[in-house]
Amino acid sequence: MQDFFNRLNKQYSDNLPFVVYRKPNTSDLKAILQNDDALHITNDFEDAGFVFSPFDDALDSVLLPLSHSELLSTTYIAADTKEIHKDDTITVSEDAKAIHIDLVKRGVEAIKKGVLQKVVVSRKEDINIEDVDIFTIYKKLLMSYNSAFVYCWYHPKVGLWLGATPETLLKIEGRHFSIMALAGTQDYLGSLDVLWQSKELQEQQFVTDFILNNIVSIVENITISGVETVKAGNLLHLRTLIKGDLNLQDLDLKQLLNNLHPTPAVCGLPKAKAKAFILENENYNREFYTGFLGELNFDVHVKPRTGRRNIENRAYTVHKKSTQLYVNLRCMQIKDNKALVYVGGGITETSNPELEWTETVSKSKVVKKVL
Repeated sequence: MQDFFNRLNKQYSDNLPFVVYRKPNTSDLKAILQNDDALHITNDFEDAGFVFSPFDDALDSVLLPLSHSELLSTTYIAADTKEIHKDDTITVSEDAKAIHIDLVKRGVEAIKKGVLQKVVVSRKEDINIEDVDIFTIYKKLLMSYNSAFVYCWYHPKVGLWLGATPETLLKIEGRHFSIMALAGTQDYLGSLDVLWQSKELQEQQFVTDFILNNIVSIVENITISGVETVKAGNLLHLRTLIKGDLNLQDLDLKQLLNNLHPTPAVCGLPKAKAKAFILENENYNREFYTGFLGELNFDVHVKPRTGRRNIENRAYTVHKKSTQLYVNLRCMQIKDNKALVYVGGGITETSNPELEWTETVSKSKVVKKVL
């Protein structure tokens, strides 16, 4: 374990790109260490590597290519931790609150005028930090958020990002396809048995319908789970799981990603108008917040199940291509002795600006508690 992090420290000290990550509910810690500082871009999403894509899908997606990298892995068993509910010691200015509430009001107004159905608005908090040890922060994220995709990503020409995101964008393994519709937020107060308001239920339905409309032509045998309440750190969300089989002949991964990203869970509806509203009104650059990241076109080896059939068949391994991508939520960027923490929330016609502000404060604690 120590050798694993020593190798990461050397990579970081040498100003070379890397990513270290753990998938939800696993103990497998993986790292990809690029062997030079070149900035690799993927345009067609046919490359193999770890992709990091920004919110604005008109901008480039960065790739740490497997062909130019060293791969490491280890087992990391995080100690059990209990959520501690306490007031956040890092206060946010009244000016920041007023600006965000005004932004929410503008979103509600655009919806009432019929320009939008939903829009997701966000903000950024700048927190002063000194003598930061990024791997100490990363280990705290690992210990605190076992059910999240927890990562630390660095490229000297792009920046340093860490996060613990609860949301899957999509997973493809061979023909099998799965995707998550996640929306709605409230504080976790010790129970999953909670009441959801019509606003959150509507948000969830928007996301589910959007996904189904964009996959129906290439996914067969679609199954849709019921809406369930799930816990992510100190928050609760509504989640629907959608699964099916891909028609690989019709699959264009770049087009599929263009259709899905950014989803209504991080942008809004209609997508183009919501994105234009965000870029015009948020007055800051989201960069990779609400973008997506993860394994792109990895080769996975699946051994046949053991049984009483021909023993010789057990020696054969099935090779499949796997892509597992996550939405970049609950994240921060480390820059110039500051932690830049990004948070947001979905706005509908019935949104209460004061409550929307409170929701972003709750979400910010997910990241700020490890600083």
